Amino acid sequence: MSRTVTYYVFLNSPWCFMGAGRLAEIARTAGATVDVRPINLGRVFQETGGKPLAQRPQARQDYRLYELARWRRWYGLDMVEHPDVFPCDEGLAATCVLAVKAAGGDALALATGFGAALWLDNRDIGRRPIIEGVLKAQGLDAAAVLAEAEGQADRWATELQANTDAARAAGCFGVPWYVVDGEPFWGQDRLDFVAEALTRPTA
Repeated sequence: MSRTVTYYVFLNSPWCFMGAGRLAEIARTAGATVDVRPINLGRVFQETGGKPLAQRPQARQDYRLYELARWRRWYGLDMVEHPDVFPCDEGLAATCVLAVKAAGGDALALATGFGAALWLDNRDIGRRPIIEGVLKAQGLDAAAVLAEAEGQADRWATELQANTDAARAAGCFGVPWYVVDGEPFWGQDRLDFVAEALTRPTA
């Protein structure tokens, strides 16, 4: 029986983007499914004591840059250190991910595409033309996806809220947050442990 990695994602996160390719590879190797669940990270921070980047002590902000540099070298990604617009308003982009997922499409690839637009191409994924471009680059009918995303705004807002509720119930306090058989893993630097969890026998 196929296993599932529940993936709580915030599209603005460089850590989500950096780990996404490895997550997809792990899932393919294990024959597992990735259940992509965009969340409201601001609410998670409010409820768990986390702080947006700009509100963190300078020492933490400085160390983050060292970590970003190390991990982008590790993954071989030519990432932008300081995107022109960060954080972007990811509301519509996240809604598109939900709509594509509901239609049986590759939500992981789309979420990764939005991350690439921000962190590789320095594009504002809060802008509709950029969103359209990402959708088209993924081989999707951009007009149809946007019509679904914008035409059922209440549905997707409810789903985003439910995802955030589920993330909190799973102990989430940051992203990326992965869950395998009820066991949580925080950060793209825990993906080897995610891979190991998928090899364990099921109860």
